[in-house]
Amino acid sequence: MAKDVETGGSFSAKDYQDPPPAPLIDSVELTKWSFYRAIIAEFIATLLFLYITVLTVIGYKSQTDPALNGVDCGGVGILGIAWAFGGMIFILVYCTAGISGGHINPAVTFGLFLARKVSLVRAVMYIAAQCLGAICGVALVKTFQRSYYYRYGGGANSLADGYSTGTGLAAEIIGTFVLVYTVFSATDPKRNARDSHVPVLAPLPIGFAVFMVHLATIPITGTGINPARSLGAAVIYGKDKPWDDHWMFWVGPFIGAAIAAIYHQYILRAGAVKALGSFRSSSHM
Repeated sequence: MAKDVETGGSFSAKDYQDPPPAPLIDSVELTKWSFYRAIIAEFIATLLFLYITVLTVIGYKSQTDPALNGVDCGGVGILGIAWAFGGMIFILVYCTAGISGGHINPAVTFGLFLARKVSLVRAVMYIAAQCLGAICGVALVKTFQRSYYYRYGGGANSLADGYSTGTGLAAEIIGTFVLVYTVFSATDPKRNARDSHVPVLAPLPIGFAVFMVHLATIPITGTGINPARSLGAAVIYGKDKPWDDHWMFWVGPFIGAAIAAIYHQYILRAGAVKALGSFRSSSHM
């Protein structure tokens, strides 16, 4: 793909075309092994993500439990938990980006679907694989940490005491917006065509976005921004509190993802202006 040529301190126009939008229903991909390979990759990646991160949360709580002679400054702390989530996303996106796109999050898949980056069939199958992988990942944690699992909340997301439902929902919306906006920016095909190093570096800002959002919202909701992560923990933990608040860990991330998709595609990339220009051109023919 052609690169920009710098002339006179500015970049000239380059030969670049946006990739065509994905079809809403693509029955052809159902016949391809690459489609099922991508679904398996999403399942395994989400399983590993939940296993490592929930295990980190439970380990931190056990290390700071006064009943076990723990101290407040013991363990990895909130900073370490945030690093576990962000670091795992960095690793798993790097490993699976070339196979499935490295979504590992229904909100990311939903945002990319709204932007016509993936078909409806692929989006539905990805979300199903992510949710099943999350459930299996937390089930592994419960299997290996049965003595600590229920005592320390099973890594389940819920609204912290002292915060209103509106605050929790806003935290999930804004946090997911930051993540999905970063995904769009890091994987922008126009940017990738101009800067050859961008595809290699794409997992890094995505992982950092997850890290930063966790630092901000762990005290509020425990940080969802990933409906599969919240669902897997709630299903295996099985207590009332996570289920009472569970709706906000789907509604918030999906709203945040939709806003990010609209902002990036129709404002930053001027998709609405391009569509209007195309309409006007056709009307004058």
